[in-house]
Amino acid sequence: MDREVKESLSQLEAMQNNGWADHARKQLKRKSAASRLLKGVAQEQMDAVLRQTDPERSGDAFPAFDDDVFIAEAVIRTENRPPLIVRGGAVEVEDADLPQSDFGPDIVAKIRKSEAWLPSVGRIEFRNHDMDWGGTGWIIGEDEKKPGHLLVATNRHVAKIVARRSHRGGGVYLFSPFGGIRYGSQIDFNEELGARAQEALAAKIVTYTYLASDAASDVAIGRIEMPDDWPEDRAIKPLPLAEKPVEDDEPIAVIGYPARDTRVPQSVAHMERYFEGIYDVKRYSPGLAMSGGEGDRMRYDATTTGGSSGSPVFSLDQQAVVGLHFQGIFGRHNSAVKVQTLKDILAGKVTSVLLGDLPNRNIPEGLTELADKERAAEYFEGRGGYDADFLGEKVPWPALPEGAFDLATPSDATPERPHELRYQHFGVQYCASRKSPVVTAVNIDGARSRRLKRTRDRWYFDMRIPREIQIGQDDYSNVACDRGHLVKREDPNWGDAQTVERANFDTFHYPNASPQHLGLNRSQSQWRGLEDYILGSARTHDFKASVFTGPILDGNVVEEEGVTIPLEFWKVVVMMTADDEGADGGADGAEGSAMRLHATAYLLSQGQLIHTMLADRAQNESVEGFEFGEYKTFQLAIADLEEATGFDFGPLRDADPMRAGLSAMKEFPAGAAMYNAIDDFSQLVL
Repeated sequence: MDREVKESLSQLEAMQNNGWADHARKQLKRKSAASRLLKGVAQEQMDAVLRQTDPERSGDAFPAFDDDVFIAEAVIRTENRPPLIVRGGAVEVEDADLPQSDFGPDIVAKIRKSEAWLPSVGRIEFRNHDMDWGGTGWIIGEDEKKPGHLLVATNRHVAKIVARRSHRGGGVYLFSPFGGIRYGSQIDFNEELGARAQEALAAKIVTYTYLASDAASDVAIGRIEMPDDWPEDRAIKPLPLAEKPVEDDEPIAVIGYPARDTRVPQSVAHMERYFEGIYDVKRYSPGLAMSGGEGDRMRYDATTTGGSSGSPVFSLDQQAVVGLHFQGIFGRHNSAVKVQTLKDILAGKVTSVLLGDLPNRNIPEGLTELADKERAAEYFEGRGGYDADFLGEKVPWPALPEGAFDLATPSDATPERPHELRYQHFGVQYCASRKSPVVTAVNIDGARSRRLKRTRDRWYFDMRIPREIQIGQDDYSNVACDRGHLVKREDPNWGDAQTVERANFDTFHYPNASPQHLGLNRSQSQWRGLEDYILGSARTHDFKASVFTGPILDGNVVEEEGVTIPLEFWKVVVMMTADDEGADGGADGAEGSAMRLHATAYLLSQGQLIHTMLADRAQNESVEGFEFGEYKTFQLAIADLEEATGFDFGPLRDADPMRAGLSAMKEFPAGAAMYNAIDDFSQLVL
């Protein structure tokens, strides 16, 4: 999603917060010019914003403008509010249109005095993202917990372009949906007119220590570590925070990086006249504070555009920050979060809570999650785990490469199953050092399957293995990943009612969870539907299957905060089928037919493992033509999965129709890597 769409959503949220939800609904319903500014924004996103309660309703109307005026960071006054250029650390104020009737005779002196703080305002830039930058940031304080680190203030809607809010209220960087690359951000303090690229003064934003929830004020706080080679003559320091609230008509300045912004057509001509085609560099926009701000918001009439998001609103009388700019209404006013809210956030007095914790909100229970608990070994007495004889022919666990994983030994382990965590109808083998499942195995009986309605999730630590080697709710909240079932919740849910309930709850134990890169969400429906499709296939005997699943833990993983985040997952589905291929007449699986094992392998990936297989086998033409992209499901030969992972699937290798079918084709030379990108289930080789 590009910056304009993201910021439009934020402004729509601000519109309803300022009491304009009814006005916004009206514009969207009649498809006005204003509503067309939201092109590319999903209807459900707009509905979600407008369903929220309006906390501040001003009751104003837009004077002097028609109904198509829409919220955006904006030109407020078409005269006397020039966005002054900053060059070489100084404001170009000579001959500026700043009437003394508005600003007083000493306005230039006040501007000159404030120039000492200009080096501490920078542009928020992104790494590994298709947007180069997203807004403005400024030094708000020092991080007392991290000596030598400074804190940067910006807007939530700027930070959320590359990060998401964690359970603890901070922010963690997301991954790109293309290639699995981690996003990042930095603040460049030298993006001024005439500055050369090699003169950039950028500091990496290591993390966001505070990222407001969508229901809170539009604030994010990042932490930077100053480089050792920072030039002494460009020292940066925290901007002072005002001791008293801003008064009406108090002169202020918004210091930031206005970008060309065409979301409000009425403002474009005025914007071009003010900016003269010069955007994306540091500007100093004088204005006056206005009445009408309520709660934690203040208003003013300085000129801004989209890139001004996150700018400090600086009082020229107090020579201190009085607010954090976040939005505006064309021809009406711009708005900022008041400085007292920023102080409260820094002091820990404001915590951005999860939606489920908000009082008086009509939030479905299913959106909230219960706190983690533990289950002792006694709870699991009588669990049979994975049944290798379930299909009528033995299908053992895959043999793992020797020494590759230090498998945990459960307290109820048996000599025959020294490393299996046994649950109802499934089992897990778990790596202690990686804090990750290595492989799961589940028996599925489609004919006896029962559906259970999903209730509020509660996950449990399985105390048959040490708690410290398991990843819990807090760990997941601090990394840019989701928690995903390896054994799908519905798969083991078969048998009588008591057994089904036990199997269902057994899937909610942390050894059955794996961190999943957020980009996987887009392809999960197809991945999760594989078992259902194969069970319903005419080839599947008695609607039974055994399924092995695991992450690719070698090579293509991300290590973060002690958590291993796999970027690829594999699955092997095993069933029995009639051994009558090529025979005319008779249905597969008919009584009296000879039965044989049938196994197929799949990969959920952006293509990294496939690319490696092709390269290792010198399939140069295929390597050159292979394109990485979003996550999708591949079918591949079990023999190739074995070679890539080091696992040994024993009899399943020869039960794979893909290897047998493709090997018979002349265009597939012996030893070639075999894979098939699956766009729909009709492409499966069964």
